[in-house]
Amino acid sequence: EDHVVFKSYRDGSNIILSPESSIQAQKDIGADIIIPLDELPPHHIDRDLLAESVERSHRWEARSLKEHLKDSRKRQQAIFC
Repeated sequence: EDHVVFKSYRDGSNIILSPESSIQAQKDIGADIIIPLDELPPHHIDRDLLAESVERSHRWEARSLKEHLKDSRKRQQAIFC
């Protein structure tokens, strides 16, 4: 719920991204359109698990938007929510 962990393709080290750190990373590289983290479940997922996934993605979007709005650069960068 708090973050996701990716493996680096370069050295296999863990990369931890939260909705907030993902937004800041995209702002730091000057992204014109910022995309929040979401969860993409498989197509054959159980309906209850799908509902959990959608709710998690919505919570992550809310956290991402809150982080985006803290920053004065928001006028120059759009967020896709």
